[in-house]
Amino acid sequence: MKAGVRAFSLGVVLFATWILLSGHFTPLLLGLGVASCAGIVFLAMRMDVVDREGFPVQLSIRLIGYWVWLLVEIVKANIDVTRRIWSPRLPISPSVFHLRMSQPSELGQVVYANSITLTPGTVAIRLHQDEILVHAVAEELGEDLAGGAMDARVTRLEAGKS
Repeated sequence: MKAGVRAFSLGVVLFATWILLSGHFTPLLLGLGVASCAGIVFLAMRMDVVDREGFPVQLSIRLIGYWVWLLVEIVKANIDVTRRIWSPRLPISPSVFHLRMSQPSELGQVVYANSITLTPGTVAIRLHQDEILVHAVAEELGEDLAGGAMDARVTRLEAGKS
């Protein structure tokens, strides 16, 4: 995708966000919003941060479905961690382990690592080549991650498959 298309997409996303957050539709404020967004896009292009990883337009539509799935996983993990804290019968057995990543790009690897960290009970500690070091509150959480469902979902997100 060309830089101009990425810049335009960034401007549209910034302006849509501005409208959603401001809620004002007077001509003066709309004009100021357009000018602000254009200035930000100009600065971003001058800084050379409007690239495939800095603004991943290729993920935009598929990312919504992934966020829904991740939100469900976060809620389930929250419930699990809360139950472990409140119930003395459920074990808290901290563990650190390595996971292999199947994502071909750094963007996919970072999305995977951030998804692990956003899920309560697990934290991505370090990325190194095609492995990630993870800390989990309980061994079962590590086994769930080792099952590869999240890894496969991020790989499909990046590859463009549903």
